[in-house]
Amino acid sequence: MKALLSALLSCLFLLLVAAPCRADAPLAHTIARVKPSIVGVGSLQKTRTPPMNFIGTGFVTGDGLSVLTCAHVIQKLLDANPNEVIGILTGQGEAAQFRPAKVQALDTEHDLALLRLAGAPLPALALGDATTVREGQAMAFTGFPLGTLLGLHHVTHRATVSSLTPVVMPSENAQRLDVRRLAQLQKAPYTVFQLDATAYPGSSGSPLFDPETGLVYGIVNMVYVKGLKETAISAPSGITYAIPGSHMQAILLKNK
Repeated sequence: MKALLSALLSCLFLLLVAAPCRADAPLAHTIARVKPSIVGVGSLQKTRTPPMNFIGTGFVTGDGLSVLTCAHVIQKLLDANPNEVIGILTGQGEAAQFRPAKVQALDTEHDLALLRLAGAPLPALALGDATTVREGQAMAFTGFPLGTLLGLHHVTHRATVSSLTPVVMPSENAQRLDVRRLAQLQKAPYTVFQLDATAYPGSSGSPLFDPETGLVYGIVNMVYVKGLKETAISAPSGITYAIPGSHMQAILLKNK
């Protein structure tokens, strides 16, 4: 009897230990599958040390030559030294390779940018139907938080869609309603995904995907910052926003 009880307890222990591994297995497989499609977005200047620099994330979709990222990432690059060549970084770590890209379209209203590559296509991610996303749905996003500071090493965060909310949020007080924000309030707001996950500046452009299927439902574009922008790193709020994939579908269709 004691031997049987011991055997049952041993089996129960093994099941409890193995359960988390089985729960994480789908995401682990999905991460391995999506990583080749997720790229750094930055620039190349041969006279600079190091010559390659990246400040955001993007991902390959469509025919393998289209890269989606955030418009604010590209605008920062366009405002930089005109001798810099805009493009993407593929691979990982020290083996990173730079590929020039053409800025094919900018949708500043939805903070989206479409880049176009030449040459051999890269593995592409498929877009899911963003209208099916519901509050409480499990998601994940992979990107390069803090950009060059951490290097080209993919980082994945789990996330839950905590709210489907208008993109324009009220300010904490009237003193923060500047001219730019008032102009935003006059526009018809569109719905974005609010996530209970921590993202950083370099995470902008990361694909928001289903942990099991790898289908992309959104793109990470901003975080809620408490106080000055530097606190996004020192004291992250854990509130992140993503643009729904329907707007990504629109920019791809418009630029076929």
